[in-house]
Amino acid sequence: MERARRKLPAIMQKENVNILALESSCDETAAAVIQNGRTILSNVIDSQIALHQPYGGVVPEIASRQHVLAMERVIAAALQEAGLDFDGLDAVSVAYGPGLVGALLVSVSAAKAIAFAHDLPLIGVHHIEGHISANYLAHPDLSAPFVCLVASGGHSHLVKVTKGGILTLGATRDDAVGEAFDKVARALGLGYPGGPLIDKIAKEGNPDAFHFPRVMMEEDNDDFSFSGLKTAVINFLHNLSQKGEQPDVADLAASFQKAAVEVLVAKTIRAAKREGIGIVALAGGVASNSLLRETLQHAALANGLRAVYPPPVLCTDNAAMGGCAAYPHLMRGELMDMTLNAVPDLQLAERLGND
Repeated sequence: MERARRKLPAIMQKENVNILALESSCDETAAAVIQNGRTILSNVIDSQIALHQPYGGVVPEIASRQHVLAMERVIAAALQEAGLDFDGLDAVSVAYGPGLVGALLVSVSAAKAIAFAHDLPLIGVHHIEGHISANYLAHPDLSAPFVCLVASGGHSHLVKVTKGGILTLGATRDDAVGEAFDKVARALGLGYPGGPLIDKIAKEGNPDAFHFPRVMMEEDNDDFSFSGLKTAVINFLHNLSQKGEQPDVADLAASFQKAAVEVLVAKTIRAAKREGIGIVALAGGVASNSLLRETLQHAALANGLRAVYPPPVLCTDNAAMGGCAAYPHLMRGELMDMTLNAVPDLQLAERLGND
């Protein structure tokens, strides 16, 4: 890796710096080539949704095996789409946590092998850092500071992004919001993944048909809790079943979704105003939810703020976001060596300096 490190001065002087980014933290095998941290030359994603649907969720062992089968093919496709070979790369990056340990190990091993074989600098990125950075790809003019809501199947974080790093303001105390969407969708008989299915059917329902709790919305903190909301919906369904009544699935989905979105938006706007920051952003798989995007946009305008979010393809797990996150680390010479390992419970503070 010393030879790779010696390349840094020359890389920093280049007009165009190309990073091959890899991602396999959960159930997408992804590779991308990102130029100068903001331009997507390629973004290839191999989704495993069909493999996990029969089980109602991600099966870690199946995910890991599929990553092994798909990784080489996905990397080749990303290079071909970018019109490059390994000689045209300046660095390789990989999300090394958090995530499923067996899944993470596939892309970490691949990235280390490529870096070693081609004397390329190796950058490890935090998966949540990647999700946040997807906003830079969608909005090249975006710059810190901004408040970002990270909402996905495994994460519900509210963070402040500054020039110095990322500061966690709050997080979920139990279920992540995406996890709540999946569990409610399963209870409604909609299938997996729950987020897109609830979003779709909710458009046909009345969001005010039922009132479900807005947990922790009024509490003076930036934390979330979605276990109570999920339980309230499931208990409501059980009560209907005991009475022999059939639920209106669209109305229930719409009412649940409204309750979850109102909490997410209210806390995001409140944090931005308290911190004196004029930009709010979304990141993560749930950031593709149409009601969340619409509600945040309206709330931001009403409070004199700017709202930004990536297109749906950059909300779900992808490698382009990791390549974007890796670029400033590369420019600062923050490299990893061959001891890099998967860290399934990696915390933001372990990778990023706070302001």
